[in-house]
Parts: sequence; C-alpha cells; structure tokens
Amino acid sequence: MDDSEKKHLNMRDGGAPSPPEPLSGDGPRKEMGKEMGMSNDKNEDTDSIAPSAISSTSPPSMHEDSDPERPRPRTQASSIASTAHHVDRRQRRGLFAALALIPEVTNSYHYPRRTKWMITVLVAIAGMAAPLGSAIVMPVLLDIAHSFHASTTIANLNVAIYMLSMSIFPLWWSSFSETLGRRSIYLVSFVLFLLFGVLAAVSTSMAMLIVMRVLSGGAAASVQAVGAGTIADIWEPKERGRAMGLFYLGPLCGPLFAPIIGGAMGQGLGWRSTQWFLVVYGAVMVLGILFLLPETLAKRRDLAKEAEDEVIRRMASRGNKGKDTVEDGEKKGFAQQQPQTLTRMSTRQSVQIKTRKYATLAKRIFIDPLLVLAYLRYPAVALTVYYASICFGSLYCLNISIQQTFSRSPYNFSTLIIGLLYIPNSLGYFLASMFGGRWIDRIMHREATKAGRYDENGKLSFRPEDRMRENAWLAAVMWPGALIWYGWTAEKGVFWFVPMLANFFFGIGSMLIFGLATTMLTEFMPRRASSGIAINNFVRNIFSCAAAVAAGPIIDAIGNGWLFTILGLWSVVSGCAVIWAMKKYGDRWRRTMGEGGI
Repeated sequence: MDDSEKKHLNMRDGGAPSPPEPLSGDGPRKEMGKEMGMSNDKNEDTDSIAPSAISSTSPPSMHEDSDPERPRPRTQASSIASTAHHVDRRQRRGLFAALALIPEVTNSYHYPRRTKWMITVLVAIAGMAAPLGSAIVMPVLLDIAHSFHASTTIANLNVAIYMLSMSIFPLWWSSFSETLGRRSIYLVSFVLFLLFGVLAAVSTSMAMLIVMRVLSGGAAASVQAVGAGTIADIWEPKERGRAMGLFYLGPLCGPLFAPIIGGAMGQGLGWRSTQWFLVVYGAVMVLGILFLLPETLAKRRDLAKEAEDEVIRRMASRGNKGKDTVEDGEKKGFAQQQPQTLTRMSTRQSVQIKTRKYATLAKRIFIDPLLVLAYLRYPAVALTVYYASICFGSLYCLNISIQQTFSRSPYNFSTLIIGLLYIPNSLGYFLASMFGGRWIDRIMHREATKAGRYDENGKLSFRPEDRMRENAWLAAVMWPGALIWYGWTAEKGVFWFVPMLANFFFGIGSMLIFGLATTMLTEFMPRRASSGIAINNFVRNIFSCAAAVAAGPIIDAIGNGWLFTILGLWSVVSGCAVIWAMKKYGDRWRRTMGEGGI
C-alpha cells in the first residue's frame, strides 16, 4: 500500500492525516533531546518540570522523580548556565511570574552559581523581616507603654506574642508553598506584612498595636519555613551547607541589628518610626521578590484533585463498587477496556461528592498542616529541633539581659549605646556563616570518602548525620561556655569589653548549630523540607517566647551569673548527648524513617 492509499484509509476511518515522515537525522536528534530531557513542546504542562538533580550525596530530594527520561543529576562542574532549560514566559508558575527578570528553569539545580547566590541572598534578606520586627521595639517598649498608658508587662507582650505568631503561622505557610509554589507565598505574605505594618504604625490603642504586630509577624514568618525549602530547591546537598549558613544569617541578624535601628530611630523620631521602617523594608522586599525571584519548586501538589480522589475512594470502599457512574469509573481508572454497567448519577450523589470534596479540601488546608508536628516522633528530627531550640532560647535570654543589665549601674549606658552592644554577636554570626557552612561540607565529603560510600553511578553518598563531627563538638562547648563567661562578668560589673567578647564567641558557636540543624532537617526530610523547617521554627520560637517573658524576672531574682550558668550547663549536657546519640543511632533512625528520608 503506497503512502497516498494509507493517507486515504486513515482519513476514511475518521483519523487525522498521518504526520509527515521526519527528515533524515531528525530521529536521532529527537532521541538525543529526549535523553537530555529537553522537550520542545511548548504546550507541555509546566508543573511537570524536570526534577532537581540529586547529587550522590544524600537521600533523594524533594525534587526526585522516577521518570528515567528526565535530566540526570549533574556534578558541580557541569551545572552551568548552558544546561538550564528555560520555561516559556507564558507557562511560568507563580503570581505575576512573567515579570520575573530571572527565568524559571525546568531543573533549579541547573541555575548558574551566580544566580543561585543571588536568590540565596534575596531569601536571606527576606528572612530578616520577621525577627527584625520582633526586636526593633525592644529599645522603645517604655515609650510604647507611656504612649498608651499601659504597664511594661503589657508592653512586653508586643514581643512575646509576636514570637508565638512566628511559631504558628509557618506551619500553614510551608503547607501552602508545597501546593501554590514558593513565589506566590513570598509575594502574598510580604504584601500582608506591608499592610499590617501600616496599620501597626497608625495604631490608636495597645490592643490594636499588639494584634497588628502579631499578624505582621505571622505574615513575614513565611520565609522562615519556605526559605530553607528554596535553598534546598536550588542547591545540591554537597553544596547546601554553605548556602544554608548564608541563608540563616538573615534571620539571625534581625535580632542583632533591630535594637540598633530601633534605639536610633526611637530616640530621634519616636516609637512609631520603627513601624514605618518595617513598612519600607516590606515594600522593598515585595519589589525584590516580584522581579528577582522565580519559582523554584519542582512540582506542586493539586489539593483539589487529591481531595476529590480521596472522596471517590471512600465512597467506593463503602459499598458503591457495583454502582459506579460514568464519572466515577473514569476517575477511579475502571474504564480500561472492561465492560461497565453505566448508570446515571443522581443529584443526591453529585451533591454528596462535591460536599465531601470541599470538606476534605478544607481539612487538608486548615487541619493537616498541624499534622507536621507528628514528625517529632522521629528521634532524629526531635533531637535536632530540640538542640536548635535551646540555643535560640538562650539567644533571647542574652538579648534581654544586655538591655536590662547595661542600662543600670555600674554601666548606665544610653539606649543608643546599648543597641551597639549587639554588634559582637553579629560579627560572630558573620564569621561562622562565611566559613562554617564550607567547613561542614568538607566534613561530609571526608566522612563519605573515609566510609567508602558510593552510589551506583560512582558518586559519593552523603548522610545527614555526617554533619555532626568535630564542628558540632566545638560548638557544643563554645556557646554554653560563652554564656557562663558573659553571665558572671556582667554580674560582677567587669569592663564592658569582656562580656562583649563572650558574646562574640556565643555568636560563632550558636551560628554553627543553627546552620547545622537547619541543613540536617532538610536532608532528614527531603520531600518535606519546608515542613521540617516549620517544625523547627514552631518549637524554637516557643522557646524564645518563653525566654523573652521569663528572662527579666529571673535576672532580677537570681542575677545574670546563676541564670546563664544554669543555661550553659543545660546546653552543654544536651549538646553532648545529642551529638553522641546522632553518631551512635543516626544511621538506624534514618533507616527507620526510610533510606530516602521522609
């Protein structure tokens, strides 16, 4: 049969004309493109983008995909701009995605390193917003109390309840980010941060100020959950330690720079100027995210489809197997060359399915995010979060102590000078951020090489617990020792430089722990990276809230020396126990969670 007869027969049968045969050489070229995962189909669903490359290192990341035709993991040397496959501007995901100057790519690991660092810095600066808002009012709390004729205890709720909002809201932000994408969550949350910041600045009562600040803090707290997920999206595990250190520098510098800014602005312009500063900061972040942050999440979840499928499965399991409608059969996959007894769907059945679908969808949106706390049942997750939380709580005890101790005799420093006393901590954070992450990455390479762990492709296989080696032991002794050093020197009124030097070493030791814990959580929970960080934020901000409320009265009761001695001893014992347990049982715990993590 010649070609014309084939074409005629095909059209007679109702089919479309057969496509023309490819030119010579097209076949191999298509096959090559297929192998490289570089499809030219512009109508391809952009949600089904290529998975992020999994370096040999670790458990499969949240981008893992079983499709063998998608791009294989690339080494650092091959992760260059030429490998990035840009998504068409009309198919980009996220709110106002067409305005982003950095294009979305099918595999976020393939961004050039310069682009990765720019995204990391942007997310770190965004992550500074929430803690900046919590601490910027510390120097002006007395002014706020006088302005609204309230007690200092009520004024302190501006900080304490703000910290609670930072612990609770990220549970939902992290869940939403897995469904709506990172970019949309960043934009929505910072627009809300901007709006509530304006309302806080024009507050007419203490109640209004506290409520608006709580909502503002909850909005900005999205970055603390979603930010680490963004870092995990674009950096391979073997490079992630250094990137995570830089990202974590943002949230840590907020409580350190905020008192300096708040003291200077409050002394010259009044306490409301601190809230207007946050408004300007939020506006700058909205513009930065709008134009410079592309969508990095590999694949979003379709909650509506998942809810509908769940309802149909439940109805089928309750005795509806013999009464499937056409729609039910198609959605459950029953229409597969098998005879079906088709019946008309009643109005009652249709309403029942829709009602249950929306109820299930509401449950997944509002209730299920709380279920991430169940991950604390895994010892590896619980111990990592616990250790990071006592370190973060100690930081807020230290912040309260600096303000309270150095404003009294024998120091009697002014509000502006007290703000400057937070600089030594900042220097310690910067130093640990610049070198700590790189040090941790080298330790992981060393441990994997020493153990001879290689995958089927001959690449090193990394494990999260490899990050806790001599770096963790050093930090476990350094920051508790610095607390005790600070406590007794401040208690005895020693020259101000001596307790501030202790704060510098506290900054180094605590930053090593913060970066270590955050990175390990993203690797213990690679498919739920944002959820892991949300759990960490939830617990640590509860610790910091308790510290912010209790530190002042405890210092008045027993003094700095005994308070920080108790904290230091508790911390060093906890740290040594956690590191020992991770080394001894980490491998077993990870296998219990699944070799690839949660």
